[in-house]
Amino acid sequence: MMFALFMIVILLITGLIWLVDILVLSKKRAVGVSEPMLVEYAKSFFPVILVVFFVRSFIVEPFKIPSGSMMPTLLAGDYILVNKFTYGLRVPIVNHTFIKVSQPTRGDVFVFHYPPEPSIDYIKRVVGLPGDRISYKDKQLTINGKKLDTQDMGSYEYVMSGLNIMTAKQYKEQLGSVRHSILIHDIVGNYDADAIGSKFANNEEIIVPAGHYLAMGDNRDNSSDSRVWGFVPEQNLVGKAFFIWMNFDQISRIGSAIH
Repeated sequence: MMFALFMIVILLITGLIWLVDILVLSKKRAVGVSEPMLVEYAKSFFPVILVVFFVRSFIVEPFKIPSGSMMPTLLAGDYILVNKFTYGLRVPIVNHTFIKVSQPTRGDVFVFHYPPEPSIDYIKRVVGLPGDRISYKDKQLTINGKKLDTQDMGSYEYVMSGLNIMTAKQYKEQLGSVRHSILIHDIVGNYDADAIGSKFANNEEIIVPAGHYLAMGDNRDNSSDSRVWGFVPEQNLVGKAFFIWMNFDQISRIGSAIH
């Protein structure tokens, strides 16, 4: 969000300088006199910034994965592309939808503005849609009365910060039309009394409010998600992640589709 604001400011400044030169300065400049360097730079950068701004705002935007909360689907260090028009075209900064295209579907990996601090972007998986009834008992999801199908895929080892080696159980989970991997640890999460995670721990069923989504990380026991800070409002949506375009540590991940 801050980068978009920065680009808008630069776009306005360079465009204004170019406009002032066209309407005022160029008419006062003697024939044969070169343009001021500031005007020259503004005329050179404005079209480039405009194209980059348009592409990042309405078509596709790159992001870097900072943590392991979406393992094994996404790893820390993955550089991904996010489709910005899948969930509708939005006014930059205010994020108001002016052209509706589609809504998130269960199983999507989506980017959104973190509800407690909208200047930060988060990435999780869509687990619950508006109106869904959801429970999470014995680390297994039940949506609208139907327990999700899972398949044991054995153990999964990975390195956390501090070079600590973690071992988790890996499962294949069928979430809507998406079959994806999740990691489960033999630990119990700690949540505030009114958090969704506490309601799940008390075997309560929650209902996703209208205009909101329940988001969870694929690394289920190492993810700060809706269980901690609540539902994701529709107006916080950024786009759908679909492609890994770079990982400097694991070249083999380049070009992988995100499911």
